[in-house]
Amino acid sequence: MMKMILRKPLITEKTSKLQEKSNQFTFLVDVNANKIEIKREIESRFRVSVTGVNTVNYEGRKARVGRYFGKKSDFKKAIVTLAKGDKLDIYEQA
Repeated sequence: MMKMILRKPLITEKTSKLQEKSNQFTFLVDVNANKIEIKREIESRFRVSVTGVNTVNYEGRKARVGRYFGKKSDFKKAIVTLAKGDKLDIYEQA
C-alpha cells in the first residue's frame, strides 16, 4: 500500500516570497516522511530537479471548544529548493 507523502501545497504570503526570491516551494507532508522520500515524490510528480529539502515538525496546539479541551493534529512542513531554471506551477497542479 502506497502512503500519501505530499498532503497539499502551503501557499501564504511568506511562501510566495520564498518562491519568487529563492525558487523554494512549501508543502505540508506526512509526519513520518523523510527528506529522501519527499525529494523522490516531488521529482516524480512534477518532473523537476530538487536540490534541497528542509523539514520542520510542528506539534499540534491545544484547542478549546466550550468547556472541553482537545488538541489539533501534529504536522510537518517541507521547504523544497528547485534547481535553477525549473519552475513549479502550484496553482494549476494543486
